[in-house]
Amino acid sequence: MAGGSFGPTGVAKERAEQYQGKVTSYVIIACLVAAIGGSIFGYDIGISGGVTSMDEFLDQFFHTVYVKKKQAHESNYCKYDNQGLAAFTSSLYLAGLVSTLAASPITRNYGRRASIVCGGVSFLIGAALNAGAVNLAMLLAGRILLGVGIGFGNQVPLYLSEVAPTHLRGGLNMMFQLATTLGIFTANMTPNSLVERGLTERGRRVLEKLRGTKNVEAELQDMVDASEFANSIKHPFRNILQKQHRPQLVMAICMPMFQILTGINSILFYAPVLFQTMGFGGNASLYSSALTGAVLVLSTLISIALVDRLGRRDLLISGGIQMIICQAIIWRQPRAVQRLIVITIPSEIFPLETRSAGQSITVAVNLLFTFFIAQAFLSMLCAFKFGIFLFFAGWVSVMTIFVYFLLPETKGVPIEEMTLLWKKHWFWKKVLPATNHEAESNNNSSI
Repeated sequence: MAGGSFGPTGVAKERAEQYQGKVTSYVIIACLVAAIGGSIFGYDIGISGGVTSMDEFLDQFFHTVYVKKKQAHESNYCKYDNQGLAAFTSSLYLAGLVSTLAASPITRNYGRRASIVCGGVSFLIGAALNAGAVNLAMLLAGRILLGVGIGFGNQVPLYLSEVAPTHLRGGLNMMFQLATTLGIFTANMTPNSLVERGLTERGRRVLEKLRGTKNVEAELQDMVDASEFANSIKHPFRNILQKQHRPQLVMAICMPMFQILTGINSILFYAPVLFQTMGFGGNASLYSSALTGAVLVLSTLISIALVDRLGRRDLLISGGIQMIICQAIIWRQPRAVQRLIVITIPSEIFPLETRSAGQSITVAVNLLFTFFIAQAFLSMLCAFKFGIFLFFAGWVSVMTIFVYFLLPETKGVPIEEMTLLWKKHWFWKKVLPATNHEAESNNNSSI
């Protein structure tokens, strides 16, 4: 075996060069089907902006906003400033925040598919309630159940990171953004999940199907090593606070926080409202919102093609520079690069023993800040007017600097060997505690 040692964070053996396999139809289908939940999240984001700008919806559920909208003397920036209307949008994310914490133990104990299925059931019930809503109570109950579905469904990036080949992990993970809502219940178990629950031979068979080869011993051994260590960890949320997991924890908190503070979700779920604020008519605002969605899809396709060639850091930094310039000029810009890479990175950096907890923290932070921004955005728009985009531009600048200095490139690094990456980074290697092997080496060199 290649050099290295089994350290306190799971697998620390560099066996990547021994991994074999190819892109099989099995792994493509698995990723496409699992990623189906992604568009449900996107649809829930997009649909709220569309309906909150519709006169029929406002007249039935938020009559005071409807009356204010029709008053000629009311400032365009303040027509939609209503905390009840904001709560309609933000309640989904608060429910998602709570449910994602429940998703972690289910994912760890029953597998990735169990969480995805729970999310699918909640989505179905929530959608039915919203479709048949006749009053505000039914409307909010449906939104809350959709939020529960988001909390469970956002375990999908973790699933995709585990089944994807190392050299295509970024692109296949981004399928989370492209898929549509059908077929979530047919997702296959990941080999990592099976090995973690003691089903090693079944995990081997799944891994052989995913890689298209029988020569999977090196990759399987990394999973077994990581699983043995992971099963010794009884409290992953407590373990993730330890110093050896500090880099991953910082990324799990900061990356989704920056994503929301760049204004991406605010723009997406209030796009028609913003266009009407800018003076567009009702139909024109919806068409302009659809055009923004089309730009997002195009940017997504470009990101999928480039993420495993150029790497995560280069796309994030270049996207950040574009966004800073465009925020200062006009609010519509290619945000898909930022959103996709921010989702991809946290799902691939955690060792197995804290992976489900790490993904839950990532989603919880994302939903917490989404809730804050969704609830405050209409009031901020009324207070800041066009200056709100300069506020977002400032956060884009902070995020770009953070990525440049503190985020190592994860392109091509096997998910079970990601721990080694932080030990080579100029900053994080100073933060991480020394392993037993490293401590012995230092003692020997000092003698």
